Amino acid sequence: MSRVGKKPIPVPSGVTVKIEPDRVEVKGPGGTLSQEIKGGVTVSREGDELQVNRPNDSKASRALHGLYRQLIANMVQGVVKPFIKKLDIVGVGYNAAKQGKDLVLKVGFCHPVRLSPPPMIEIEVPGPQLIIIKGPDKQQVGQFAADVRKVRTPDAYKGKGVRYHGEIVRLKAGKAFVGGE
Repeated sequence: MSRVGKKPIPVPSGVTVKIEPDRVEVKGPGGTLSQEIKGGVTVSREGDELQVNRPNDSKASRALHGLYRQLIANMVQGVVKPFIKKLDIVGVGYNAAKQGKDLVLKVGFCHPVRLSPPPMIEIEVPGPQLIIIKGPDKQQVGQFAADVRKVRTPDAYKGKGVRYHGEIVRLKAGKAFVGGE
């Protein structure tokens, strides 16, 4: 039995879960999320908990068992408290601003880069060098943060660019000047 898959998922008060044969929908104060369930994996509700079960012990069923259990647990957690990713901008003249719902980055190109977030994602820019991305869907928050980081990944020589908050960038040594003969 999968260690992750056999754990029950606690459902807090204020969260409603609608279980269909091939779909699970979770509603809460943070929004509504749904997940399609494949591979014969079933979800059942037992009181204040959800239990994910698999049809057999095949390798594919075991993999999907743990996967769907964790995806549903992330949905329940996300509608209660949003997932957060923080990004730092490092570099002279590099900054970020919010215009409407869009994020505008000035990171060393001849033009500002404008990024539009997915529907349920919220962006905050408390300072010119800090970006906060929030949302109930963990995958969308992580993907949008990765898309923002990809605009200007940290440089290996000077460390300039967009990086995750707390990310350590190992800098390479530049070419050392050696005197001629």
